[in-house]
This record gives sequence, C-alpha cells and structure tokens, in this order.
Amino acid sequence: MRFIALKVLVVYDSVYGNTEKIAFAISDSLSSEEKIETVRVNEIKSEQIAGLDYLIVGSPTQAFKPTKAISTFLKSVSKNSLSGVKVAAFDTRISTSDTNSAVFNFLEKIFGYAAKPIAVRLDKKGGTLIVPPEGFFVKDTEGPLKDGEIGRAESWAKQIIKSR
Repeated sequence: MRFIALKVLVVYDSVYGNTEKIAFAISDSLSSEEKIETVRVNEIKSEQIAGLDYLIVGSPTQAFKPTKAISTFLKSVSKNSLSGVKVAAFDTRISTSDTNSAVFNFLEKIFGYAAKPIAVRLDKKGGTLIVPPEGFFVKDTEGPLKDGEIGRAESWAKQIIKSR
C-alpha cells in the first residue's frame, strides 16, 4: 500500500525565536512522506493555503493572546476555506508557576493563552481541530525554551499526523 503525500503548512510568528524553534521542531518531526512548508506569518502567500491537508498555526502569547500578525492572518483566511483541512494550534508561554505573580495568575485564568483563540478561529474558518491546542514553555519573556519543550513539540506533531 502506498501513501499519498499530504500537504502540511506550519505558519508561525516569533518575537524572540522560541516559537520559531517550536515550529521547526514540529515540521522536522513529521514524516518525510509529507510535503511540509514552514513559513513565518509575514511571508505567507495566499496560494500556500490552497489544497492543504493540514494547517498548524503557532504564536507567542503576548498580552494573553496571539500576536497581531497571527490575528491578521487568521482574519484574512476566508470563511469555510479550511473546510476539510485538519488544523492544530500552539503557542509559547510563561508558566504561571514561574511568574510568582498573583496578578498574572489571575489574568491568565481570565484570558488564557494564544493557542486556544487560534484554534477557535481555525475552527470558525471551517477547519477540523484534530488535537487540543498546546502550549510550550519558555523560562522568561525572551526565553529560552524550558528543557524538554522541543521533544514535547515533536511528540505533539506526531499525534497530529496520526490523524491521517
């Protein structure tokens, strides 16, 4: 039995390079049989969205939401254009246990992180969410990533492609 190569697009934004590292860990861990593109959000072209099998979108969490560039990209995707596309969302974030701030912890409970609103927007555009939104942890605002996060990203990516 021969597999048909799937078209996978990983779109990300990154401020300090941490989300970019996660995006490439995700794409690098997917099967070599897939046609995978990993693109920074400000470099994406509309034709890259056409004919997708999978769309994975990631952003650093800034002010408890995705970056403006990711939000703008998601708004630009036309309604139902992701019909039949399997989608997933991720973010990079600081753990509430690392902040030692009651205010941050309170605000995080109210507003959350970037991955969930990305997933909601992908769903509203017709995509089928195949794994829960995932957050990958940084040690501080500028990073670096916490130990083990690249491995977690690789494992998460393998769950995505199992949905084939």
